Amino acid sequence: MFYLLNMPEQVTLFTAEKKSVFAAENVILQDDVRIDLLQTACGVNVRVTAGETPVNFVRLRWHRKFPENALFVGDAWERTYGDLQWRSFDAFRLMPWYFLMNSRDVTAGFGVKVRSGALALWSADSEGITLWLDLRCGNQGVILNGRTVDAAEVVSGEYTGISAFAAARELCKKMCTDPIFPAQPVYGGNNWYYAYGISSHKDILVDSRRVAALSEGLANRPFMVIDDGWQLNLHNPGPAGPWKAGNDRFPDMAKLAAEMRQTGVRPGLWFRPLFNFDTEIPESWRLPERFIPGHRSLDPSIPEVLEYVKADIRRFTGWGFELIKHDFTTWDMFEIWGMDMKEWPIRRMKGGLKWSFADRSRTNAEIIVNLYKAIHEAAGDAVIIACNTFGHLTAGLAQVSRIGDDTSGREWERTCKMGVNTLAFRLCQHKVFFDADADCIGVTEKISMEHNMQWAELVAKSGTPLFASIKPGVLNAEETAAMKRFFALASEQNMTAEPLDWFRTTAPAHWRLGDEEKVFDWYEEAGASPDFVENSF
Repeated sequence: MFYLLNMPEQVTLFTAEKKSVFAAENVILQDDVRIDLLQTACGVNVRVTAGETPVNFVRLRWHRKFPENALFVGDAWERTYGDLQWRSFDAFRLMPWYFLMNSRDVTAGFGVKVRSGALALWSADSEGITLWLDLRCGNQGVILNGRTVDAAEVVSGEYTGISAFAAARELCKKMCTDPIFPAQPVYGGNNWYYAYGISSHKDILVDSRRVAALSEGLANRPFMVIDDGWQLNLHNPGPAGPWKAGNDRFPDMAKLAAEMRQTGVRPGLWFRPLFNFDTEIPESWRLPERFIPGHRSLDPSIPEVLEYVKADIRRFTGWGFELIKHDFTTWDMFEIWGMDMKEWPIRRMKGGLKWSFADRSRTNAEIIVNLYKAIHEAAGDAVIIACNTFGHLTAGLAQVSRIGDDTSGREWERTCKMGVNTLAFRLCQHKVFFDADADCIGVTEKISMEHNMQWAELVAKSGTPLFASIKPGVLNAEETAAMKRFFALASEQNMTAEPLDWFRTTAPAHWRLGDEEKVFDWYEEAGASPDFVENSF
């Protein structure tokens, strides 16, 4: 098979002091840095060992010719932001984690296995394929002190006779061989997209009864997730810990969890692990101030920080919460959203200033994975929903992952852009990396119910987790009956879906849903508004 990757033709090592180019061999030596290239059944394993030399990047290059009509699509660093798309040749388009090439009846895929020791970035041009492996710690080279890091295991596949979507799933299976999934399908309610942080113990019980009624008679009981707004420190300068108790509107979290369960739902809880104003936290546990004045998150490379985070999660499960949604870890580590990451998640600092995590012997990727491992370990039997995480590093450490940026209970266009795009272009990861959560149906009077019901139907029939934020008093009898049908489907999640027009649009409307095909109408009569401008008035 022409496109399969084995040993590269060229390897480039970037240290803090120099750039060195080598013809690829099984062992490459440069000063106290060693690169091992170990050929595998479907690619090559890249390992890097070094002493005191700071290592920044390793670049691998394969010579390949692609057809002139080839189209390409890649993944995203963390969530998608309505920005995934099949496109023609662009040598400067950088594609995180993996990418696919399609030409007529051939689809080829190239990626690295999940939980790699480096952040991996691909590009493709008319002459070949390039893989960049970012081994930095913060924005400085990692100092391995004689340690070996498994930077990446490259995998590839070439597929004919199946759709490009099916080929994407096959590639994802090569990248992840040890996923974890919930014991039962996850679905239910989340109060964020109508409450937006304004809620209370009483409100959550009202929400719980509504969700329980919509799932009446279903053996698999839904979750009701309490989102941002329950914690002591609300929104100044942002939602933050300590996470040791609720605020005045949530006076007894254990009692609330028990009362939620009595209504017929399973209680879930949102929190932000790395942003915490607890006065008992030593300053030495915090990252240095970098881009945002006063923003000093906890440093997850410090063992004591991981133990502190684990204690928070054990407290939540001790209160009786059966689902933990952790959020903001990417932002708090790197102070950048996925839409702004461009080539790398690590922002450039003005004036060439440098920063690193406290443990500079670990790469950014290793530190991220260790944080996710700690959360997974502490959660025990509770379901984890990972939000604002690096999905490729989350796989195998969370049962559910929020794969796209926020949908909305205020602006339909945001739901269309963020929700539909992420479901179409990352659905190939569902039941392969984790259960893929394309985010909520925000049911309020501000959004066309016609559009919302279409979105709810697509999510329900995709076999992915369905969460709804339903404002009290908004649903009429017909809409209530429809939501009951969607919840029934979501309680089983035995349907499959495939976008059929994803080659020509960022928001596919033509879908195969089980054994049927359906065309959705995503756009309002007047078309789209730039930057969702209408609701800013």
